[in-house]
Amino acid sequence: MTTFGKSIRIYLKDGTVTGIKVGEIVNQTIQSISCPRHRIPELVSYSESKRPGVYFLFGLDENTGESKAYIGEAENVYDRLQQHIAKKEFWNEVAFFVSKDENLTKAHVKYLESRLIQIAVSTKRYELDNSNQPQLPALPLADCDAMEEFLTYIKLLIGVLGHKFLEDIISIKTKKDEAGQVNTNSISTNNLELFLSVAGIEAKALQTDEGIVVLKGSELKKDCAENNYDYKKLREKLINDGIVKLTGEKYIFQSDKLFSSPTAAAAVIKGRNTSGLTAWKDSYRKTLKEIEEERMKHHEGIEDTTLEKILVNNITQLKKQ
Repeated sequence: MTTFGKSIRIYLKDGTVTGIKVGEIVNQTIQSISCPRHRIPELVSYSESKRPGVYFLFGLDENTGESKAYIGEAENVYDRLQQHIAKKEFWNEVAFFVSKDENLTKAHVKYLESRLIQIAVSTKRYELDNSNQPQLPALPLADCDAMEEFLTYIKLLIGVLGHKFLEDIISIKTKKDEAGQVNTNSISTNNLELFLSVAGIEAKALQTDEGIVVLKGSELKKDCAENNYDYKKLREKLINDGIVKLTGEKYIFQSDKLFSSPTAAAAVIKGRNTSGLTAWKDSYRKTLKEIEEERMKHHEGIEDTTLEKILVNNITQLKKQ
């Protein structure tokens, strides 16, 4: 299936990235507004805030310092936000989504809320303040499809606004099997498969647009080779959070884990400072450093070839004149 680019407009009311932001996808009915908590009273002048919609409250967990979110729906978003100011303290930003054509109903936004919570739980990026998972309301098939399309636009806009918590850490290229069922086990070809082997430890990862995702089942050395190294605290946090668990003489990743750099992932696995660019290799034993150098040369070659063709065409045209 072909994927097309999207044009998104973001209007900064104050000309700053920290103020009120209005976002929309060109030629679509969805509209989003992001607003700092202390400026919620200003939303009273926005007609969009009085419509049915879904909203996200963003902040940090005061105990762990980790990103935290609450997902909700309302027939009048502004009225609901006033209630949350009195009852919920953790959040400092709200982002809500409505339809410019005002065709969203109470049933529609309840459907969106249920699906958004389901997605956020599965991605495991942010801690959720929601205490339960609301059931999906019964909608006509056409309305369900329309809301699923609306969800894809919410994911795009919320990501552009700086929150990627609705995105899977591994890009999945959706395919259908012979029975016509969607097979989500097919990993996108944009992800580079990488391996790390050291002293009986085997790890597998994918390089994605965001960094390195170490896959579930990968192994981690039980003991650190260095008492104090750059990623020791990160290693200890993974253990304390249960992301890796001790099995015999090794720790095992219990779920996929995104690291911001290949070096962070490799150092955590090895238990010592190391270069991730040389530690990670593809199935042909080529290091990540070599792979990235080849990528640069390849694209530079394409650009040089394109420029050469332009020059040749221009010279040919001049000779014809």
